[in-house]
Amino acid sequence: MNDVLAGKRLLITGVLTGSSIAYAAAREARAQGATVVLSGFGRSKSITERIARRLAADDGGAPVPVVELDLTSDADYDALPERLREHVDSVDGALHAAGFAPEAILNDAISGASWQDAALALQVSTWSLPALCRALRPVLARPASIVGLTFDATVSWPNYGWMGIAK
Repeated sequence: MNDVLAGKRLLITGVLTGSSIAYAAAREARAQGATVVLSGFGRSKSITERIARRLAADDGGAPVPVVELDLTSDADYDALPERLREHVDSVDGALHAAGFAPEAILNDAISGASWQDAALALQVSTWSLPALCRALRPVLARPASIVGLTFDATVSWPNYGWMGIAK
């Protein structure tokens, strides 16, 4: 085991599939000795909890907790430090791998989007990164790192619509 992250505590957002970058990051962090906490909300939280069980089963390690975090909810940001403290005393880092856009604006031309749909895509995919940073302040170790994922904007991504703008 490479233990470069031994003893580190990490929050990872956006783990919804076993093929996601967020899942690979969580798996690798655990392999390097980190304690990982995932986040999810609503109906998708049960998907993240299944993935968390898979992570623990794959490496035979400790269970992977999942905390409630709706990236559109000020109340959830306010509650995040206490939710994390149920599992770790502080956080050495976080990975913001969350992104979302309503289906209507993923496949629609940019000009055809409603403000409500575009605003939701921007809130979850963009605005949530600084909001997460603010929410984590009370539990961030010193030093700590927060990483935000984006995508390759040097090429065109068909059917990506507003996600290209949001990320």
